[in-house]
Parts: sequence; structure tokens; C-alpha cells
Amino acid sequence: MFKFEKIDRLGIITLDKSPANSYDIHFFNEFETILNSIENDKDISVVLLKSGIPKFFCAGADIKVFASNTVEQNNQMVAMANKTAKLISSSSKIYVAFLNGHTLGGGLELACACDIRLASNKKFLIGLPEVKLGLMPGNGGIPRLVNAVGHSYAFEMVVSGNPINSEEAFRIGLAHKLYNEETAEEEALAYVKNLSQGPKIAMATVKKTFALGVGKSTQDFLKLETEMVDTLYDTFDAKEGFQSFVEKRTPKFE
Repeated sequence: MFKFEKIDRLGIITLDKSPANSYDIHFFNEFETILNSIENDKDISVVLLKSGIPKFFCAGADIKVFASNTVEQNNQMVAMANKTAKLISSSSKIYVAFLNGHTLGGGLELACACDIRLASNKKFLIGLPEVKLGLMPGNGGIPRLVNAVGHSYAFEMVVSGNPINSEEAFRIGLAHKLYNEETAEEEALAYVKNLSQGPKIAMATVKKTFALGVGKSTQDFLKLETEMVDTLYDTFDAKEGFQSFVEKRTPKFE
């Protein structure tokens, strides 16, 4: 269901569960093992999450499995989905999702748990269609979508269940970068490789600062920012950053 490879400081998780990377409880059990392994790897600073299936990033829950499950079994699967998304969003690593195929329901919730989303301009659908099944997102999709695009866009997407394309996703800020289909995978890989060479401690601290600061008053957010940056001044990477700037060379972060 998954492939994992490591390139220097970059970890790459490839979803590979035909035909649409639809998930069930076994999917999440394997996914959790990979995520915990990555979190314990001191070398990795950035993780790319992508699909090995041309037409889909992830179609969310396997509807046939969901329909045949008991309510208790489905609650267990939803709990695992939430746990997986939280492992990603609370990780010290920077997670980047590369969207190059249909990204629907739980698939979009998974992408929204990531810190950065890259997309190709290939024709595919992005959305949360749960309302069309008489349901609503339950894996953190609503609050994370609100954080990404704002209340107004998020509400319309969720209450209508209508999907958008990658160009619209880029326009509203759901996708941070939009690449031409022909070169998208190559450009996405170059982006994450470059990002992974950054200072791990500072990047993790930035992620933590945003996570703790969003929703606070401006005054409290400012206080938090000051407290967080104070932890970085005496690190090797901060000294290396200053020294490399003075010496006009590329920094070699720890």
C-alpha cells in the first residue's frame, strides 16, 4: 500500500493502493508505522507525500468497506484517520503533499493535514463530497480547510460538496504552487529537495509557532514568537547561517 524512500534529509511516501488509494483500517495501521519511523529519524527534515497511481492522489474512505462496516468499525476507522492526520500536522517534520490526481474526501483531509500543498495543472478534482452521502467531513477536514482558504470558501466547498480543479485550488490558496503537468513531478521533487536542506530545528520551530499561535490574540502571538526565536539564537544552525552570510557561501546546516 505504501512505498518509502529516503534521499539525504528528504523522506518520500508514495501511496500505492489500487485503484484509487482508498483507505481502510489496514491502510492506516501501515501508514502509522511509517509516520512513527519518520518521526524518529533524526536526519529527515521534510517529507513528500505523493501518489504512485496516475489518476488519484487519494479518494478517501473505501465506500464499499464503509457501507459494509458496522457503525463501531467505521468509528474506529475515523479515529485512525484523525490520528494519522494529527501525526502529520503535529510532526516536527515539514510535510508536503503533491496533488497530481483526484483528491477527494479523506484524501483532501490528508492533504490539508500537510503543511504545504503542491499541485499540477492536470485536469483532476479536489473536494470534500461527504455531504452528497448525507455526511460531512470528520477527519479534521473542516477546520484545516478553514485555516487554508478561510471560512467563506471552505463553507461553500463543504456544504455543496462540489469539487474544484487545481487552478482554482491555487487561486484560493489551497495549493501553494501550481506546476505544468509535463514537468510537475520533477519541479515538486526539486522543491522538496531544496526545502529539506534548510535548518531542521528552525523549520520545526516555525511549524510549532504557527500551530500554537493561530487563534491567539496578536499580543499573545507576538509573545509566543519572541519565546520561540529565543530558543534558536544559540544553535549551531543560527551561527552557521550568520557565518555563511558573512563569508558569502552556501550554509551547511546541521
